Amino acid sequence: MTILKPVSQISLEPGSTVTIPNVNWQEFESIMAELGERRAARIAYSQGTLEIMVPLPEHQKQKELISDFVKALLKAKAIRYQPFGSTTFRQEGAAGVEPDACFYIQNCQQMIGRRRLEPNDPPPDLAIQSDLTSKTKLDAYRAIGVPEIWVYDRGKLKIYLLRKGQYVTSETSPTFPEIPITQVIPAAIEHSWQVGYVQALEEFEEVIRSWKNQS
Repeated sequence: MTILKPVSQISLEPGSTVTIPNVNWQEFESIMAELGERRAARIAYSQGTLEIMVPLPEHQKQKELISDFVKALLKAKAIRYQPFGSTTFRQEGAAGVEPDACFYIQNCQQMIGRRRLEPNDPPPDLAIQSDLTSKTKLDAYRAIGVPEIWVYDRGKLKIYLLRKGQYVTSETSPTFPEIPITQVIPAAIEHSWQVGYVQALEEFEEVIRSWKNQS
C-alpha cells in the first residue's frame, strides 16, 4: 500500500537533507507552492531531483556574516549592488535553487525596484552558500547561469566560477581580485565566535580600509 504525505508535513531536523527523485517540473512547482515562502528549508532542483535541506542555526550566522562582508567589500570599492537574499531562482522546466544570499552587481541597475523576479531577469552575479554544495545544487546553479558562487563549509571557503558551462574552483574572486577572499573570510568568521558578530564586522571593515589606504 502506498501512503501519500504532503511534503509540508515532513519533519526535518536542522542539518538534515531529504532527496526526492523523479520529480517533474509541474510536481516541483506544486511542492514549492505547498511549502510556501515562510520556511526554514532551502531547496534545489535539477534533472528531476529535488533536495530539501534545513540548515543548522550556525549556518544562519555564517551566511549573514558573509553577506555583510560582501556588502562591506562592495562599499569600499564604491560598487553599486542589489542584494536579493534567498530568492528562489528558476530556469523554466529545468532547475530551481535558493542561495543563502545573493547579489546583483553587473546587473544592479536592471534590478532596482524589483519586488519579485520577472521571467527574463538575469541570474545574480554572486551567490552565497553556507553549506557543502551538492551536485544537484551545482547543476541547478549551472542551468540558471550564476557566474560566481561562494561556498563556506567547515571553516573553508571555496569559490566556484562558471567557465564554458561548467563550474571550476578558483583561489580568487573576479569580483574582488586583489583580496585573498578564501583566506580572509574564513578567518573573520572564526574570529566572530570569539569576539561576537558586531566586533568581527567592525574589525573586517577596518582591515578593508587599511588595504584601501595602501593601494
